[in-house]
Amino acid sequence: MDLVRHLGYFLVVTEELHFGNAAARLGMAQPPLSQRIRRLEEELGVRLFERSSRRVALTEAGRLLVPEAREIVARVERMRDLMSDLARGDAAVVRAGVPADLGAAVLAALIAGFRDRRPDVRLSLTEMGTAAQVGALLEGRLDVGLLRHPVAANGLAYGPVLVRHPGVLLAEDDELTAWATVHLGDLAGRDLVLFPRDAEPGLYDDTLASCRRGGFVPTEIVCTDRLEFALGLVLSGTAVAFGAPAEVPGVVWRPLAGAPLAWRCSPAWRTEPGPYVRDFTTVAVQVLKESAGMVDEGVPPAPRVTPRPATGFLA
Repeated sequence: MDLVRHLGYFLVVTEELHFGNAAARLGMAQPPLSQRIRRLEEELGVRLFERSSRRVALTEAGRLLVPEAREIVARVERMRDLMSDLARGDAAVVRAGVPADLGAAVLAALIAGFRDRRPDVRLSLTEMGTAAQVGALLEGRLDVGLLRHPVAANGLAYGPVLVRHPGVLLAEDDELTAWATVHLGDLAGRDLVLFPRDAEPGLYDDTLASCRRGGFVPTEIVCTDRLEFALGLVLSGTAVAFGAPAEVPGVVWRPLAGAPLAWRCSPAWRTEPGPYVRDFTTVAVQVLKESAGMVDEGVPPAPRVTPRPATGFLA
């Protein structure tokens, strides 16, 4: 018996819960499909479906088998794709999504780190926000992504969650630069430059909720994912922005008292990660720690007062 093929038939029936519809979807008659499911049940020694004239339902054994079957079928499909690529002489490829504001230095370190770890695998990066990455991962257009939290997406698995506590970027003549730290409430009456909500809906809402709790309700919110535009508004003295220290003349960075903002990020993938996805995850976590100042979630923020070159609006 071809176990993988029979598991594929099983998964289609679980999605349709109707043997006739499942057979039509598979392009076969219903009796052969029913025979294949019975053969699978005999092979496994359990009943997978409760059948009646009115309905088809999964048994407890069937429900337990669903995630295992998906993993087995996905792994075999990936193995076949890999072998097919090798047979054609094509290099293996990892398709990864990264935030638009990851920053040049972080991006370069990520590419170099992956190349050093897997010189035989090509890293194909696509710039997109969390919302777009979730869709691409679920549709199979990406193998792995770097997502900002909070994110609500069924069907994804996540790697280690890293966190950084952004400070505030101020014009050098802002009166708040006289203080070593700034409270969120001290920013009252100022505009805020923030990343677009359609790219990072969870983080956008979470950031503004934290601002409100801290007593800062921006007069106006200006959305952009372009670092230069954001810094220009800060330089003008009309707005502030959250982020990492930026070595830009006329801009001063100050930590926020009590670290009220926690920006979290983690690698994510749709199915059991293959070796290349694991390699990307390992490199990405290391790079985000070393080049973007992120730490494992739960680690207290370390004081940072030394500016470094700008690496991105968020990173």
